[in-house]
Amino acid sequence: MKIGVVGTGYVGLVTGTCFAETGNDVICVDNNPKKLDALRNGVLPIYEPGLKNIFDRSVREGRLNFTDNLKEAVDKSDIIFLCLPTPPGANGQADLQFVLNVAGEIGKIITSYKVIVNKSTVPVGTADKVRDRILENTSVEFDVVSNPEFLREGVAVEDFMKPERVVVGTRSDRAAKLMHQLYEPFVRSGNPIIIMDERSSELTKYAANAFLATKITFMNEIANVCELVGADVDNVRRGIGTDSRIGKRFLFPGIGYGGSCFPKDVQALDFTSDEYGYNFQILKSVMNVNESQKVSIIPKVKNHFGGDLKGKNIGIWGLSFKPETDDVREAPSLYVVDELLKAGANVSAYDPEAIETFKEAFGVERSASIRFVKSSKDAIKDVDALVICTEWNEFRRPDFIEMKSLMASPVIFDGRNLFDLERIEESGFTYHSVGRRSVNA
Repeated sequence: MKIGVVGTGYVGLVTGTCFAETGNDVICVDNNPKKLDALRNGVLPIYEPGLKNIFDRSVREGRLNFTDNLKEAVDKSDIIFLCLPTPPGANGQADLQFVLNVAGEIGKIITSYKVIVNKSTVPVGTADKVRDRILENTSVEFDVVSNPEFLREGVAVEDFMKPERVVVGTRSDRAAKLMHQLYEPFVRSGNPIIIMDERSSELTKYAANAFLATKITFMNEIANVCELVGADVDNVRRGIGTDSRIGKRFLFPGIGYGGSCFPKDVQALDFTSDEYGYNFQILKSVMNVNESQKVSIIPKVKNHFGGDLKGKNIGIWGLSFKPETDDVREAPSLYVVDELLKAGANVSAYDPEAIETFKEAFGVERSASIRFVKSSKDAIKDVDALVICTEWNEFRRPDFIEMKSLMASPVIFDGRNLFDLERIEESGFTYHSVGRRSVNA
């Protein structure tokens, strides 16, 4: 099939590359000349495991191309995916200006039937707005479809190539048939393509992410209770995770969720609920708890040092919001590092992939006060304590004897519960985690 993808951000690049991998002819559109030049030269703007291999193959075989000419992409495509940013405003409302502007331009240049697909996460009713904006400029027949993405950063290629389900929102039999044909190679194992109306499809994405964010936040609250009553959150997690009604995923406590999806999707669903006069109390609590959870490790650090962090050397392991990505949007590390600097600490930070994106998000001027290093060992040299913000695999099995020799003081504040308590106790560290007892050297 002939596919157009407007926007080469995280969703657009993964979408276009994966469609090309299955034999479709894909043309990606972007208005950033530097990004287009980089893509044409094989340089990806994001880190995502497995993406580079299939990207290079699809470009080499001519199935994946890039342009800044929207008309060229629309003319050559049967289905056009809108993979554009929908950033949250100050009140949590999703900003649709990029989506609607492109929709208006498509209306001016469309000459034959096309399927226009909202792939971006958009509020309920956006398909209607896109349809109306296109109709302002054309009388040519077209359909607007909602097709939300369910990609997890770090495993996005696998998620796209082997989806648990594909949700397609359309009331057009013609559009539904084309979308089914497009996605059929991805669901050969029998996973469903679920056809529904556009508004239900739009809400499905928000509902899924809001539920998962709620599940994480609930477990973080349980972890906080565990610390107060002397219970072990790992035992509680295993005890409830084996209940088939609950399941074992998204039950790992930590210092809050971040990233591009959960924060903005929870905010957007709450905003939509307010718009319709409904007070979504659970979501408001989820947002409030998550904000406080991001810095919940700071009081532990301060208490250990008698309330004074001035001049203390603190190492940071992990800056991305989760492992296997360079994404730091709403990452807990941003808040943890900020609080440490405000308290007068000296910070040395390491992440396998996210140092540059962290600098950009944190601000060049403020980042100058942080010592960014090239290895986990460099991050702990002569530090008074280590703070773990991201659960990268390379952090899970360290040489504790070597760590003690490098650190000025064997103290760890683990925001991701990476280490077994008995093992860490035998290693002679003072260790504070989330929802478990503290270990004192």
